[in-house]
Amino acid sequence: MLVGFLNKEDSKLKNPATLKFSSGVNGDRDFRTGMESYKHNNPTTPKTQKRWLTFLGLTLLAGAIVILAHSQLFAVAAKPIQNSTPNLATSPAFFLPVAKPHPLPPTLAQWQDHTHSGDYFSQVEKTEVGYLVWSQFPIRVYVEIPKAIAPEAAQAWVSTVLKAVQQWSIYLPIKVVETSQLADIIILQKVPPLQISPDNKIPRARSALTTYVLYATDNTLRHRFTILLHPGQTGKYLLAAARHELGHALGIWGHSPLKSDALYFSQVTNPPPISPRDVNTLKRVYEQSTSLGWTLPK
Repeated sequence: MLVGFLNKEDSKLKNPATLKFSSGVNGDRDFRTGMESYKHNNPTTPKTQKRWLTFLGLTLLAGAIVILAHSQLFAVAAKPIQNSTPNLATSPAFFLPVAKPHPLPPTLAQWQDHTHSGDYFSQVEKTEVGYLVWSQFPIRVYVEIPKAIAPEAAQAWVSTVLKAVQQWSIYLPIKVVETSQLADIIILQKVPPLQISPDNKIPRARSALTTYVLYATDNTLRHRFTILLHPGQTGKYLLAAARHELGHALGIWGHSPLKSDALYFSQVTNPPPISPRDVNTLKRVYEQSTSLGWTLPK
């Protein structure tokens, strides 16, 4: 399920120019876009006119980019992902960095699937910025300690989520950080917004929801993820949901059609571990071009 709307950016980033969206509640493909204005107070000299055009391009981009979200459902199979996002192919080239592949991280470069299990790369969406590839390592993950439950239960929840982080760290360099301000991926115990599909007005609960934001810092295009995990999930189902949503946040922006993969589109009775197909798909994603991690055009 893919939803989105504009929120304000926090001011803790260094020189941020931010396009920030978070999860919405209006159905599988109810997208809303928003635009943050840039106020330019300098005299209109030829030099500042050039700067103004650059910032205007970024501002217009904010009105065009749609941020997506993946979700799992309680006992309800997710619908296949459809391609209905805006096409930026006609936008001026200076809006985004030229999409190029980054070098493969060594952990993925060394990965070999001796079982020849294949992949589901064809199910992974290419976004307006290309594929959602990380290029700065380690990827920093923050797991918030739940405050609304007993300390023992909160610690058990954190330990389970960290187990999912550790499982993915075999394939990509990941570091757990102590504050959300330092994080690339933030994981929270929070009820995701209800899902209301366009053809069915009855709201349905989600077990998890993953969203991302785009922002610019140090003149480079970056992204950041937030994962919401339903408080009702415990044990192996919490581990499966955390593992699944982390797969999205690490770059697999799509679902597998096979129940034997961690990124299968719905919860199953006996959740599988990360499969060779999951890792094969992740490796193929990281071989693709992206505008993320590259310098914004001047």
